Amino acid sequence: MHTKAAVAGLGAAAALTGAALMYKAPSGVKLFADDTLSGEDYRFMAYVSEYGKSYGTVAEFMFRKGQFVARHNEIEAFNADANNTHTVGHNIFSDKTYAEMKKLNGYKAVAKESNAVILEETNEASVDWRTKNAVTPVKNQAQCGSCWAFSTTGAVEGADAIKTGSLKSFSEQQLVSCSKQNSGCNGGLMDYAFQYIKSAPLELEANYPYTSGAGRVSSCTYNKSKGVGTVSAFTDVQVGSASQMKAALSSKGPVSIAIEADQMAFQSYTSGVITSGCGQNLDHGVLAVGYGTLDGQEFVLVKNSWGPSWGDSGYVRLGLATNSCGFLNAASYPSA
Repeated sequence: MHTKAAVAGLGAAAALTGAALMYKAPSGVKLFADDTLSGEDYRFMAYVSEYGKSYGTVAEFMFRKGQFVARHNEIEAFNADANNTHTVGHNIFSDKTYAEMKKLNGYKAVAKESNAVILEETNEASVDWRTKNAVTPVKNQAQCGSCWAFSTTGAVEGADAIKTGSLKSFSEQQLVSCSKQNSGCNGGLMDYAFQYIKSAPLELEANYPYTSGAGRVSSCTYNKSKGVGTVSAFTDVQVGSASQMKAALSSKGPVSIAIEADQMAFQSYTSGVITSGCGQNLDHGVLAVGYGTLDGQEFVLVKNSWGPSWGDSGYVRLGLATNSCGFLNAASYPSA
């Protein structure tokens, strides 16, 4: 006899199979010839249903299915390796190619002289600026290589909240459209954005909302009279130093960091602490908002800008001891 849960499960499976059989491209071509779906077919249609995906042609449908299957096989192999300290899984990007994902990674590294100040080391075992009203909800850069702008606003939001006691959401669009030393959806550098803000304080997100999610950059419409997010200076964290990263996070607030984000180990992250698998060729700007220990692994807690459905509610933990994804190699924090 089936339990109610089992019956419900069978019903859902039947419904999904039916939906798969009825799924058609705009041309009216049926994508599945009969009512016998393979495991790959079923998994892909479950993914299509969960994320509300739709594809314009049969060719695109089959291409995206191929990308999904390849990613699924990578995920299965990764999670089967007991040496890995984090897990990976499917997300809204599972049908994308690595080349497509690379376009979201808009951090542009430049050679520069460090202005790091050595901070007094901290004895605090953990820090989480989310619990101190210094971190806004996870945002989504969408199909624009503007990660650098989101990393910048996150750091300025934190510094401003610590200074004023009031958390405000600042405008990424202002940076994307108006910070000319950067390249909008084609990438940029957090330090250049901090420098820009010194003379052009950030407007609130509500006044200058984000419109570049489709990859198009509108003309600058900045109104300086509405600028409230200030930067008086910005300082590097000593390169490669986990203790100085912890000191900066403890005493200064959220820190803008650059990482390598073009590997599956990062892109498909779901839980745990990344200690290997993502390299150190910096290509993505994100925000460190704290640190702590999980299952014996020290980590830095990082806010990404790929929406709250990605990772662990939009966050990822990177191993401190291993400098995972290179996050200790280019970090800086602003002063409001």
